[in-house]
Amino acid sequence: MPRSRKKLGQYLIRWGNLTEQQLGEAVKVKEGTSKRLGEVLVDMGYVSEEDVTKALASQYDLEYIDLEAQDVLSQSMIELMPRDIIQKFLVLPLEKNNGRMKVLVHDPMDLDLLDTLRFRLGCEIDVVLGSRGQIRDCVERLMSKTQSSIDETVRALTLDRGESMDRGQSIDQDADDEAEDEDANAPIVRLCNRIIREGVDSRASDIHIEPMADRIRLRYRIDGVCHERDNLPKSMQAAVITRLKIMAGMKVDVRRVPQDGRIKLKVGNAQIDFRVSVCPAYHGESIVLRILRPDAVRVGLTSIGFEPDVFEEFSAAIRRPNGIFLVTGPTGSGKTTTLYSALDTLNRPDKKIITAEDPVEYNFEGINQCQIKEDIGFTFPIVLRSMLRQAPNIVLVGEIRDKEVAEIAIAASLTGHLVFSTLHTNDAPSAITRLIDMGVKPFLVASSIQSVVGQRLIRTLCQECRAPDPSPKPFYMKLVGITPEDVKNHTIYKGVGCAACGDTGYRGRRAIFEYMPMNSELRELAFKRAPASQLRKAAVNAGMRTLVGDGRLKILAGVTTPEEIGRVAQVGGLVEMDEDEG
Repeated sequence: MPRSRKKLGQYLIRWGNLTEQQLGEAVKVKEGTSKRLGEVLVDMGYVSEEDVTKALASQYDLEYIDLEAQDVLSQSMIELMPRDIIQKFLVLPLEKNNGRMKVLVHDPMDLDLLDTLRFRLGCEIDVVLGSRGQIRDCVERLMSKTQSSIDETVRALTLDRGESMDRGQSIDQDADDEAEDEDANAPIVRLCNRIIREGVDSRASDIHIEPMADRIRLRYRIDGVCHERDNLPKSMQAAVITRLKIMAGMKVDVRRVPQDGRIKLKVGNAQIDFRVSVCPAYHGESIVLRILRPDAVRVGLTSIGFEPDVFEEFSAAIRRPNGIFLVTGPTGSGKTTTLYSALDTLNRPDKKIITAEDPVEYNFEGINQCQIKEDIGFTFPIVLRSMLRQAPNIVLVGEIRDKEVAEIAIAASLTGHLVFSTLHTNDAPSAITRLIDMGVKPFLVASSIQSVVGQRLIRTLCQECRAPDPSPKPFYMKLVGITPEDVKNHTIYKGVGCAACGDTGYRGRRAIFEYMPMNSELRELAFKRAPASQLRKAAVNAGMRTLVGDGRLKILAGVTTPEEIGRVAQVGGLVEMDEDEG
């Protein structure tokens, strides 16, 4: 007969850390929350986090490690686990033998975490317990060591360059010569590699290297917001820029015109592409590295952020045999991810899919992708006409930029093709007026467009540190249309900030949408060249949920905050929602 497991409170009482009365009080408090008993005991100040962890170790017959008293970590072992796992889940690798890894965790009951670790690491996991606070402090120290590696490299380079200057050498003059000598330029190589590695580890989408009057500013764009990392010495400007241009296959001696290139590097266990743009600026060439992660656009339609009702309509729309499906929004709003997710869903052996893109950012097996090359005359119109002779079922046009491309896309949709494309407009209804303003005949716009999706990307709350907001700001609550009655029935959350999210309170992004299917009234308004405001009013009356309306649902679901929706969503949409949706 199996031995019954003692309860957590019994261990703490037996060890003299807790009294029966205190345990009873904590149990009563726990009944009104979703917290575990150990968390409640710590919050009430009856026991320490370490006491609870020791009791859990005894309860589950696991080894307990006190990180403050035992030196069990090694840098070689840390390198065996991806840094995003360490930061996200607050776990630490200790040993690896015979296909099994000993991992320090703080919650022995998180079975989903153990399954994730087995899948990501490709080995069996032996669990060891440590307190969450000690693990978090240790992870922060490890990450700060990694981040300081850039600073250490810069300091070492500064000393080396100082000695070189004393010998009469000039970095600006010798940068091109040094670029040809890998050994002489090794410190700069290490610096550039560390800048790239830190950008990938910090989940950045872009790395910005911007020359200023007396320094080089280094910034990472994380979850859509730029964070200033550090300032590099001005004396390193020529060498750093030269090194990155060589890596991207650019012409080193060309400094007065913009250049574009690509870098393909293995960072950790992943092969990552970087789209590199160099633009001459007042204080020197500015460089932006766009990090193209292979899994970034394969998140799946269900994970993008569609509400269930919109997801059903969207899924039906992309399976129609013909017509145009448009996605609108500013640069960086996730349009490409939405379109690629749709294509990935439709990518089957019985469908021929061809795309015309500028540039081709992600490669998909089974899809014919064409790279636009304006300099040799391989333009959107020429590619589109050629594509239609290939008898495709589905066509993707990266962006409708002018009347000629728009008319070819519309002609394709009217001859039995399903056409996907993007437009740079502020909202979904404006796509209709933009096409007509380009010179496309209104009756063609009205008859060819099937659906339009407007979208923005919002930051989502960090699940490690989000907490109920006892006093959300009335201004933002009114702005997004959340009433006192909504607050009674839902919990409004805020981000506190922790190591996992870099003290921002947010981690990751999702999209908010407004989905506008064309109906007879909208087609009639398009035919009459109605303004965007009239189209928008008709769409809302027909049931279109605005960007703010979709954001409101995500606030009430605990996904994000009123401030984030207020920051991202359009002011026009806010006003209209306040008037039309209350």
